[in-house]
Amino acid sequence: MTRTHGAVEAVWRIEAARVVAALTRLVRDVGLAEELAQDALVAALEQWPAEGVPRNPGAWLMTVAKRRAIDLIRREENYRRKLDEVGRSTAFTTGLERHEFIEDDVLRLVFTACHPVLPTEAKVALTLRLLGGLTTGEIARAFLATEPAVAQRIVRAKKALAKAEVEFEVPEGPELAERLASVLEVVYLVFNEGYTATAGDDWMRPELCAEALRLARLVAALMPAEPEAQALQALLEIQASRTAARTDAAGDPVLLTDQNRDLWNRLLITRGLAALAAADALTAERGVYHLQAAIAACHARAHTVEGTDWRAIAGHYEELARRTGSPVVELNRAVALSMAYGPALGLTLLDQLTGEPSLRDYHLLPAVRGDLLVRLDRREEARAELQRAAALTRNARERALLLSRAADL
Repeated sequence: MTRTHGAVEAVWRIEAARVVAALTRLVRDVGLAEELAQDALVAALEQWPAEGVPRNPGAWLMTVAKRRAIDLIRREENYRRKLDEVGRSTAFTTGLERHEFIEDDVLRLVFTACHPVLPTEAKVALTLRLLGGLTTGEIARAFLATEPAVAQRIVRAKKALAKAEVEFEVPEGPELAERLASVLEVVYLVFNEGYTATAGDDWMRPELCAEALRLARLVAALMPAEPEAQALQALLEIQASRTAARTDAAGDPVLLTDQNRDLWNRLLITRGLAALAAADALTAERGVYHLQAAIAACHARAHTVEGTDWRAIAGHYEELARRTGSPVVELNRAVALSMAYGPALGLTLLDQLTGEPSLRDYHLLPAVRGDLLVRLDRREEARAELQRAAALTRNARERALLLSRAADL
């Protein structure tokens, strides 16, 4: 029975987005659609242990869920009109046409879950729930939140979508750029929280990285003509390629300059570079994710730290800073400048950022400053900066690393 339950969970992770998307198109209510999909999941948990896993489990879930939708529609006052719609939709049962129909629904669901009417935390939770098939408990554990808080967040998000009468559609024209930016931001935030956890005892949460990468691939496949969608996939593929090298045997962080590059996943790098080439072919004007992917590619192509094209990276960061006006980007540019032209130049730029209000409690500012001071052999100042960085971070593994480096000085 345990094996069958494992099969149900695996199928659900793969098929949840398609089932919820198809139901949302029918009932025009994302909350109700998820309830119907959950009913189908419960039916699978009840029947598959006794009857065995069906030959096409995804189709089984879809069929059962649509039957639930039909039963519901029949009980409504205007059931005849809606029943006709269900009948027409279920006519698409085989072949490429049906596949495209379902994928269109999934894309609509992506834009619904990431709608700008929702706050960022709600978009992230709802996306992981509807498109990732994660349980409320799994989302809560991933973001170090309580399960009731996440459940409430998801409920409020569904109510907000219903109240705003958000259409289940892919936006067109000028609205598409704004809405796509919201979708890409959610995927990017999920990946970053997994790649470097902001709080807790773990340096990374690989399950979040994997889910974000899956979503990035999904959006890129569904929107092949959007360069920023291709670029985000490229960025996350290359970043994810370093996962095995980012921690040691004890789970402690290993910085980029100290990583064993033989541990980098060459398949993910190849995929990332291919996605970047696809983005390059679509436009000569690089967006925010496009520039970040170009930076990641510079690292991926280099076999050593010394062999990295730091001047190109500094140039990409300069352009990214112009586009975003972000002090964090300037912080990264300072690192690149220090590697390309020496630590003194990087420190000059960092000193200009020390009065920036948004970086006042940002632990990486003193951490980077400490690194540059070490390279300039100003050890006492460096130790103080590393200790200050350790006091600011909320991640236990990162705090231990910073304190260890300070002690070594």
